[in-house]
Amino acid sequence: MKVNTIKIVALIGIALGLSACKKNFLDLQPLDSLSTTNSLSSTNELKMYVNQFYQNAFPGQPTVVGGSGIAFNDAGTDNMIFSSLNARTSGLSSLSDTTSIREYRTIRSINYFFENYTHATGQASEINKYVGEARFFRAYIYFNMIRKYGGVTWVNKVLPADQEVMAVKRDSRTLVVDSILADLDKAIDLLPVASNSSSMRVHKDVALAFKSRVALYEGSWEKYHKAKNDAFFAKDITDDKIKTYYEKSRDAAAAVINSSRWSVYSTGKPLQDYGNLFITTDLSANSEVLLWKKYNTNDNIGHSISKYTSTDGADMGLTLSLVDDYLTRDGRPFTGNERKQAQAVYGRELSPDLRDPRLSQTVAMPGQPLKPGVNVPAYPPINQTGFNRSTTGFPLYKFLEYNNASAVSDDFKSMAPAIAFRYAEVLLNYAEAVAELGGDPVVIANALNPLRLRAGMPLVDVNKEYNTDPTYPFYSLSPVIQCVRRERRVELAAEGMRLDDILRWAAADVLLAGKRPLGALFVGSDMASQNTSAGFYGSSLLYYDTAPSGKSVNLYLTGAQGDALRYIDPYKNLLPGGYGFNLGRDYLVPIQQRMLQLTGGNWSQNPGW
Repeated sequence: MKVNTIKIVALIGIALGLSACKKNFLDLQPLDSLSTTNSLSSTNELKMYVNQFYQNAFPGQPTVVGGSGIAFNDAGTDNMIFSSLNARTSGLSSLSDTTSIREYRTIRSINYFFENYTHATGQASEINKYVGEARFFRAYIYFNMIRKYGGVTWVNKVLPADQEVMAVKRDSRTLVVDSILADLDKAIDLLPVASNSSSMRVHKDVALAFKSRVALYEGSWEKYHKAKNDAFFAKDITDDKIKTYYEKSRDAAAAVINSSRWSVYSTGKPLQDYGNLFITTDLSANSEVLLWKKYNTNDNIGHSISKYTSTDGADMGLTLSLVDDYLTRDGRPFTGNERKQAQAVYGRELSPDLRDPRLSQTVAMPGQPLKPGVNVPAYPPINQTGFNRSTTGFPLYKFLEYNNASAVSDDFKSMAPAIAFRYAEVLLNYAEAVAELGGDPVVIANALNPLRLRAGMPLVDVNKEYNTDPTYPFYSLSPVIQCVRRERRVELAAEGMRLDDILRWAAADVLLAGKRPLGALFVGSDMASQNTSAGFYGSSLLYYDTAPSGKSVNLYLTGAQGDALRYIDPYKNLLPGGYGFNLGRDYLVPIQQRMLQLTGGNWSQNPGW
């Protein structure tokens, strides 16, 4: 690699406003350095140094309504919405919203480790473990940058202060992704084998799982953006290179699968096992979880997801599109008259007697426990305000600690774990990579069947499941590709992966742009009959189309007055034209203008900005 491709870190110090310090940022000891000077002299110091990278690397659980966190990170997609708009998917982002690429600050600290870990004495296996962890984290941080910005500049050393080092171009995304995968290959070689996640540290199978994620992301990004001939794929990418990414994803996932160290968690209770996985406070011995973050309110480490979702609202809701994508209990698309009849009575379409049981463990269904001594009411709180309100009529149930009185009552008392990597994703990555490579449908089905069996669903039958309804976004895909995409959406719902999937599939045109997320059927279901002074919504009536004097419309529905079927349409007033996602711009976020100036124009702005 040319020297000038690793020099951009100097820019970051200035972009962060640190160049005004008496001593240049790049000349300073790392802020997180230990007591030794220019040395990491023991394995314990290596461990202590690497520990810092665990602190904020992986997503946690939300602490505020509308905030970030695993359970809320699908917001603004076709899976989930808050009452407020997501700027990126709504097309409302602007250059003034950009921030510095702060990830380079962490990259510098990691590179400092690489230049100094050789000073440590101790067992080689222990030293190698922490070197492997550092390799993993450098790959992880760069992947986050690739997802946001596309090609950046690969930095693999600590650089001296030098104004000239800023005047370099961005590296291609292919170079950066290949460097990420190279780091992961080294991490895989160095990291220890583990058969459970009790250490809560990165191990060999975590690195393999992450490699499968990265390679799948890049293979599909390049394939589908190239097919659209848009501005976002690498212009020199070849079909053989794309195939190589899919093969790397397949092989990394296969290595985890074939190790036989992991399995889909199941106790033989299909109506509970999937949901219980996400509220089990100690996953140390769980066969499915490769890496997770533990919360312990006794140590004042907690979050607030259960307090907000226990209102049956949380000022958010899952979408009709997501609910519709779950198969029937016997493994067919949920369409036509069967769908219409189920929607006539609120909650029936969620029933595990009728639908994939993962649905009722993801969306709150009337009669389920909501908090100690309280069950989910017969109808959703679409007439409430603030965090008591459901935006779509499909409240989130996944992650709700319904049997924990403290968690559902107070902030920062939730202990539902934050799962960073689980075996289910490995199976999904493997199935998708094999499908994209044109592999045997039986092999693909065998990878997905453990997820079906846990939920008490029939084994995969791609032809039976094939949705040919022309209103279905992926109706034109092959039965196998459609199957693996649906299974991924259902299994990973509300785990913060949906936007990445939409972006890498170049699918914003059919899933976001010009589309409005809808909610439950209102007119045409028994919900409407409850909107009377004596009904469920009598305490705060809902007004749509028109409102009496002194009141205002507080519910938006599809269609017009007199239509037989009208669905909750939360963004009808806010986004009359649907999500304003700009297909020529919003697949990547912009680079801060100041950064472009500091590089003397050698960094180019992202397309459309």
